Amino acid sequence: MSYLLLIAILVVATLLGYRVISEVPSLLHTPLMSGMNALSGITVVGALLAAAGAITTGRRFLGFLAIVFATINVVAGFLVTHRMLKMFRSGGGSE
Repeated sequence: MSYLLLIAILVVATLLGYRVISEVPSLLHTPLMSGMNALSGITVVGALLAAAGAITTGRRFLGFLAIVFATINVVAGFLVTHRMLKMFRSGGGSE
């Protein structure tokens, strides 16, 4: 029963997140992404804590995967933000 509840929460959070992001004006996407990248850093810390508290090898492996995926999320987010800011700089002409 608890897995069904967790899946329902995941689905509702996904739909709500999509709805919120789709309503954000395009001008605010870059600052919003920068803020989310900073918050994603907290996910890396949580993954580190989860891996550190793991007892069995399987849980340590899952903790390692969590660290890898969270780090990829942060790095990719900053690369996309940098690319978006670069587009604004070259298009706006205000350097």
